[in-house]
Amino acid sequence: MSFILRDAEKIACAVIFLAMTALGFVNVVVRYTTSYSLASSEELLTNGFLLLTILGAAIAARNGDHLAVTLFFELLPKPLRKLVLILAGILSILLLALSAWYSWVLVSNQMSSGIRSYALQIPAWYYSVGMPFGFALILIRYVQHILDTWKTLSDAEPRHV
Repeated sequence: MSFILRDAEKIACAVIFLAMTALGFVNVVVRYTTSYSLASSEELLTNGFLLLTILGAAIAARNGDHLAVTLFFELLPKPLRKLVLILAGILSILLLALSAWYSWVLVSNQMSSGIRSYALQIPAWYYSVGMPFGFALILIRYVQHILDTWKTLSDAEPRHV
């Protein structure tokens, strides 16, 4: 069970990517054998890429693989590193919380307005509902990374008895 909780976004990315690959392949086969295309495949693939991007960002956040300039951080003495880690963490958490909030506002607006997708004519919020949860997942994974980094910085300090 801990594997599922630890790697939930990796599993979801694998499933979504497999489904997108199958859909793209079926669309190509149908297009070349019948001269018609599955009109909804573009809509599904575009929104699948959106989910993959958000879940991939959560994976990167947990591993600390986001694009970052670490040169200055690594040149600082350890007490200042902790300060910079806290400041960067607070700003990142604020950005992710606002992203989750505003994407939830987007979903709420789509639900209340009744807007529909262009190809399948399903409610547009079906595609957007993963965004606030994805940003919340990125936030959680980023906090996990901050705590791991804090522990590493604390363990590197000499202990006095």
